[in-house]
Amino acid sequence: MSLDSLDSPGSLDEQLARGFVLLPRLLGPAETAALGEAAESVLTRVTGKAPAGEADVAVWPDGHRLERVDGTTVHWEPEARPPAVRSLSPVTHLDPVLDALWTDERITAPMRRIIGGERLGRFTSKLNFKRAGVGSEFRWHQDYPYWYCCAGPDARDVATAMVFLDDVTADNGALMIVPGSHRAGPVPRDRAEPTGLLVDAARTDVRGAVTVEAPAGSVLMFPGLIVHRSGPNRTAHDRRSLLLCFQPAGRPELAGLPYHAERLADLP
Repeated sequence: MSLDSLDSPGSLDEQLARGFVLLPRLLGPAETAALGEAAESVLTRVTGKAPAGEADVAVWPDGHRLERVDGTTVHWEPEARPPAVRSLSPVTHLDPVLDALWTDERITAPMRRIIGGERLGRFTSKLNFKRAGVGSEFRWHQDYPYWYCCAGPDARDVATAMVFLDDVTADNGALMIVPGSHRAGPVPRDRAEPTGLLVDAARTDVRGAVTVEAPAGSVLMFPGLIVHRSGPNRTAHDRRSLLLCFQPAGRPELAGLPYHAERLADLP
């Protein structure tokens, strides 16, 4: 099943029942283009500092290289040659055009419904680049386990608004989502996988997954417990997106929280 550029994907209540909300063409072409230009400008500035020795380098258990610079983490594509950036996070503090979306009522109004509160706060933000020809897949996962290792039980209240900066198709790595999977809570994880964060697809029902295809300027919203994945980008066009992760107001942001890997023992 595919949500192929739907203009009427259902009422907000109907979409909330299945666990995610798609708002096609929420932003206009000029707005979307400006966001794309801001994303590329931020990327150029940040990555320009890494070779100059201004970055702190870390390598995750799965071999992915991370560099910390200007308050953001550069996540490199693991096998891209020449090197390509997979994501930057957090990122909105680096450009006012990106930062302005936090208070855009077109995004915050439905997000308040998803989180179930009137006062929203920031949790984190991310730019995913998924470059043409090299953008890698992201296996079945929930965002919740990683966030739980940082925020504990408060991670249940975090939800993401994903702004598509380019047209999204199955061929360029569109998200696949399992409707209703958020209702099961944390699902079994793949204990053999180095990070311990990915879903064990052999013990999790991913039948009925939908591929969310939509034009640039669309916004997809989902909670941290929804099971989802994305494929590789093997096309000649980028598939970039800006993610804004919201939480109830008054709580600390992800960047200020330490990561406690031992908390994974609390989860299936």
